[in-house]
Amino acid sequence: MKKILDYVLSILYLLYFGLTLLLFHAVQIVCFNLFGPKIHQKSVEVFNFFIAYGWYLTGSSISFSSLASLPDNRPLIFTANHQSMFDIPGLIWFLRKYHPLFVSKIELARGIPGISYNLRKGGAALINRKDSKQAIMEIAKLGKRIHDTKGAAAIFPEGTRTASGTMRPFAAGGLSALLKKAPDSLVVPVAIQGTGHFNPKGLFPLRSFSRMSWTVLPGVEPAGKTPDEVARLAQEAIQDFLNT
Repeated sequence: MKKILDYVLSILYLLYFGLTLLLFHAVQIVCFNLFGPKIHQKSVEVFNFFIAYGWYLTGSSISFSSLASLPDNRPLIFTANHQSMFDIPGLIWFLRKYHPLFVSKIELARGIPGISYNLRKGGAALINRKDSKQAIMEIAKLGKRIHDTKGAAAIFPEGTRTASGTMRPFAAGGLSALLKKAPDSLVVPVAIQGTGHFNPKGLFPLRSFSRMSWTVLPGVEPAGKTPDEVARLAQEAIQDFLNT
């Protein structure tokens, strides 16, 4: 019975999801071209609100908590574990105060209504994972951007999704490139739970009545530490939280 319900509610949500992508693709074009990047950013936040809270159509729940008081006067690098494509809407909506810019594979910048447009226009670092030199250069540009604006970046150092919840080792390359250009950044671990359970095998079927959460953990000061040490400390903080 539960599997049948998963299929029915997945169809309902995916219809809603597809319509949301199409609608907000058009909304973003209008906002960016008529009103500029700031209004475009607001439209992206609302877009991700509708994606995230649409999960209630599957009987699932989402929650956010912060165990840290984050500064407003320095760059932030949000460093999260990666379970699902649905990690991102929660990060964008719940962290909207900081407008984090993402490191994303370049393939996602084409072909996905709403999402691809935002990646191209919103300031993300679009990396070619087959070209390490290009990837590092793009991430370094993002690092300079957040340094100059005291903004925020978001990165998944595992490099790929792990729906099982078992974390892969955090690679330090992306963090290193960001910190080289924004050495005064605070690295902020974010523990994500439940999205892999909700979205285990692609978009269909989703698992109804899942519980998903995003928790901001105390920051890791990178001063006096190597990027490898920073990555390890961020991963350990997330793993310890997930194990509680």
